[in-house]
Amino acid sequence: MLAPMPSELRPLVTKLRLRHADEAIGRKAHAGRLGPADIAAAVTGLGTVAAAEAARRMLDAGDIDHIVVVGIAGGIGDGLAVGDVVVPKIVIDGVTGTEYRPDPLGETPGDGALHTSDEFIVDPERLAALRARGVVALDMETAAIGAVCQERGCPWSVFRAISDRSSQGLVDEAVFHLARPDGSPNPPAVARLVARQPRRIVDLVRLGRDARVATQSAATEAIRACTEATDSL
Repeated sequence: MLAPMPSELRPLVTKLRLRHADEAIGRKAHAGRLGPADIAAAVTGLGTVAAAEAARRMLDAGDIDHIVVVGIAGGIGDGLAVGDVVVPKIVIDGVTGTEYRPDPLGETPGDGALHTSDEFIVDPERLAALRARGVVALDMETAAIGAVCQERGCPWSVFRAISDRSSQGLVDEAVFHLARPDGSPNPPAVARLVARQPRRIVDLVRLGRDARVATQSAATEAIRACTEATDSL
């Protein structure tokens, strides 16, 4: 399992009772078991470069049967609420336009498209064009992981829960940079933003609460799908 930020990995560690593992697996690595299957989990860090590197590192570390991407995403599709889990049928590389198709895991069918880019997209016209293409959510890592898995011939799946919606207008460039590249919080950046714009405290509290809901939802659905898959072994 690969999660971009420590906060996205934490629910998996708690729910699966994973233990600290050799860092050769990846950053903040943990390991354990789910039924008959061995589980390894690690943080990728933010962005496509870090995500691809993390996927390669995990695949190089041992005999991996299936990679599962777990985390949060920004919702742009109609009808998606905070906490809803997106299991995309297609993942689009926002730079090259390449489409990757995740492998089914468990009984949940894939639906909609997930768009991956290092760019923070808020322009209404661009978001409308993505929706017209069937995109329901945005993230910064999944297509890069999918590319590595396709290259290595390793099956992969995606469970991303909605932590915010573009229509809410809560996330902008300033909020976007409140995390360090490894995905951990950046308290000095938070302090600077609040000092400049104290009214943003309410937004940050709401975003934090919604992110916690989303990370729990994504972890729950990923574990459920993995359990269904391992039950059939």
